[in-house]
Amino acid sequence: MGDKEVNRKELLQLLLRPGNGECADCGKPGPEWASYTLGIFICLSCSGIHRNLPAISRVKSLELDFWDKEQVQFMLSHGNQCVSLLFEVRVPPFYYRPTSGDCQVLREQWIRAKYERKEFILQANQEAYSTGYREGNLWKRGRDNGHFQKRKFVLSEHEGTLKYFIKSELKEPKAELKIAELNATFQPDKIGNPNGLQLTYLKDGSTRSLFVFHNDGKVIVDWFNAIRAVRYHYLKVAFPGVSDKDITPRLTRNFVKEGYMEKTGPKQKESFRKRWFTLDSGDRRLMYFKDPLDAFAKGEIFLGSGDHGYSIQEGCPAGTVGQHFAYGITIITPDRKYVLACETDSEQAAWITEFRKVIVRPMSPQECSVEANFRRRH
Repeated sequence: MGDKEVNRKELLQLLLRPGNGECADCGKPGPEWASYTLGIFICLSCSGIHRNLPAISRVKSLELDFWDKEQVQFMLSHGNQCVSLLFEVRVPPFYYRPTSGDCQVLREQWIRAKYERKEFILQANQEAYSTGYREGNLWKRGRDNGHFQKRKFVLSEHEGTLKYFIKSELKEPKAELKIAELNATFQPDKIGNPNGLQLTYLKDGSTRSLFVFHNDGKVIVDWFNAIRAVRYHYLKVAFPGVSDKDITPRLTRNFVKEGYMEKTGPKQKESFRKRWFTLDSGDRRLMYFKDPLDAFAKGEIFLGSGDHGYSIQEGCPAGTVGQHFAYGITIITPDRKYVLACETDSEQAAWITEFRKVIVRPMSPQECSVEANFRRRH
């Protein structure tokens, strides 16, 4: 066996060590690449980001590239767990750690924050998102014309708000978003920009959406983590004694599923209309829109738990007619049935799976209060 094969065998054996069997940056199992200057094992997608940091990280394929003895020894003396103890020693509990399913800008800025800017070694490098206050300009989509205009945003932990202004010199904001009801999630495909961020909040009991972006990936991710930081401190006060493990999933929520379905009215005799549906499982809300980028939903469905009278059935009630999509779903609530239809059986199965995940989850006292208010309004 030649030196090349010996080195390759030793390198692949390192994947069996704890921490090395998944990407050091996004956690994807089975890394096929490595940074031989940092000493970490990474996935193909993250290796592409590392290639843009040549002064810090140089990458090679574990299978296809030649590894000399010195490089293998360097990997042997480092590895994912060892390197994370250096570069992730001071990651704030509110900072979003992206996974392999997250968008490019989140993963890239996480990698740059760790290795290029060393934000989690020196806390002084975290001021952009950790002070409880941030202001600056973002491009915001107009509610009526769909055009993006530059708007001033101000985030204040002290006031518990995120405000935006049509003009920077104005004293009165166009809108004031309460931190207690604010969510942020990256939506690059929906917004049509790689740095697109969707902000949602409650207005008069209904969900309102703002769509924003910034041309600088670092800036938009700093805004995202600044929002998470302010919400973290709000929730720590609102729920004293609750652990970080339980609080961090509530800082921001990704929508678990979105897509088009058809919907009919409460009598199941009305025409079926194609609508864009968004499931916010953390908030137990299924929202539907005429267009994915509408500011307000045309309607919302609260998904309670099974022991409160909520259930999901495959198919439409007998006698339902008029749908163009063949695969029905019936959402049963204490007040009415909602009849939907999917274009394919796979979409039907995927939606039903996500709905049932929400319904089997017990309701908290806070969710019972939300349900009561929701039923009064609807």
